[in-house]
Amino acid sequence: MSYDAVVIGAGPAGYVCAIRLGQLGQKVAIVEGRHYGGVCLNVGCIPSKALISAAKLVHKAQNASDMGITIQGLDIDVKKLVEWKNKIVHQLTSGVKTLLEKNGVDLVPGVGRVSGPNRVEVTSENGVQVIDTKNIVVATGSKPIEIPGFAFADESVWSSTEALEPTKLPGHMLVIGGGYIGLELGFVYRNLGCEVTVVEFMDRVLPGMDPELSKEMTKSLKKRKIKVLTNAKAKSYEKRGDKCVVTIELEGGKTETVECDVILSSVGRKPNGKGIGLEEAGVDVTDRGFVPVDAQRRTRVPSIYAIGDITEQPMLAHKGSAEGLVAAAAIAGDAGAAYDPAAIPLVVFTDPEIASVGLTEDEAREAGFDPVVGKFPFRASGRALSLGETDGWTKVVADRETDKVLGVHMIGPEVTELIAEATLAIEMGATCEDIAMTIHAHPTLPESIMEAAEAVHKMAVHILS
Repeated sequence: MSYDAVVIGAGPAGYVCAIRLGQLGQKVAIVEGRHYGGVCLNVGCIPSKALISAAKLVHKAQNASDMGITIQGLDIDVKKLVEWKNKIVHQLTSGVKTLLEKNGVDLVPGVGRVSGPNRVEVTSENGVQVIDTKNIVVATGSKPIEIPGFAFADESVWSSTEALEPTKLPGHMLVIGGGYIGLELGFVYRNLGCEVTVVEFMDRVLPGMDPELSKEMTKSLKKRKIKVLTNAKAKSYEKRGDKCVVTIELEGGKTETVECDVILSSVGRKPNGKGIGLEEAGVDVTDRGFVPVDAQRRTRVPSIYAIGDITEQPMLAHKGSAEGLVAAAAIAGDAGAAYDPAAIPLVVFTDPEIASVGLTEDEAREAGFDPVVGKFPFRASGRALSLGETDGWTKVVADRETDKVLGVHMIGPEVTELIAEATLAIEMGATCEDIAMTIHAHPTLPESIMEAAEAVHKMAVHILS
């Protein structure tokens, strides 16, 4: 059987692409060897947010006395918690499979490999089959980076996957990596009552984000009694009974040891671009495993497309889905289809949450703009006060000459939801005046964006400029 397109990988990039191809009348198959929904729905975005939600509820319940609410006898049933998380995962992944089928997508179980510009080889328990196709879309995702001395094969060393499937809570978790994955899971286990230590190689947590966000998050980590070692490198560990003793190299060459029950290694992910037949088919693949593509997500081989984590950064589910839609449109004949976002939002489900889109002040300056900044603290928000969540702020970065919004960076309650307004503003080329003159409902958290936009011109009403 021959297809218009075969998609390899059913994660957020692949399944979205396949569904859109079906909607556009293409004859399409999708090859998936493990889970529909990919890492995101099965062992990433969705299960982690479920545990984050539960852990935050525990923290709020334990700290509700200021509202006159005292809860006694709070108990955490880890087995039931994981079962609840798994129900959410099953509901969503089953939904993805149904959507694919209802849109006419043929589901091909097995591991896919590119065996030519118009051919995909699928290996399954039933043997090997070869599928002919006009186009191939590679959406094979990424996997956790394993660092020397901390192999995931040891049950004491967890990747994010194991951290989402605990059988019991560790007394002390050591997290290697102060990026968003490490901090999100670190907060989960801290809110569930575990001691947590974070080891970060760079001089601050969240090193790739706005420096002020990193500084504010450092305050929150300290407030929650999460110990953070920066300019530090986890060198090795040894087992002593049921404990792990980790040797950490500090700035200046000094060393320190930390005893813990489990080690979470979360230093990033690497793309699955190598070893799947792309190079043999004539596709360029970088040493790191990324696949260069054009605006339509086409590789140097015209019939082969790549989307999701195996293309350029950022390695985010929503970025992959957007690429999938573009690739599908291009395959279906839309010559104008192009991946050209003005900005891509990044959200971090720590406590408080973090969200960022567009340029930081330094990036704006480096890009040739004359940036001006407006900032509004959540402690001045009536809605944040009523929620009992007043840590953090919203910051708008704009171009002084045109008043155009260049970036928005937030830390505080529900900012992972609020960032959508900021992303739309940047995508449509809005100015700070546009945001300031838009009437926002009161009392709501989005008012912080309006006030920050007004603060760019020192006209915010509810703070002193």
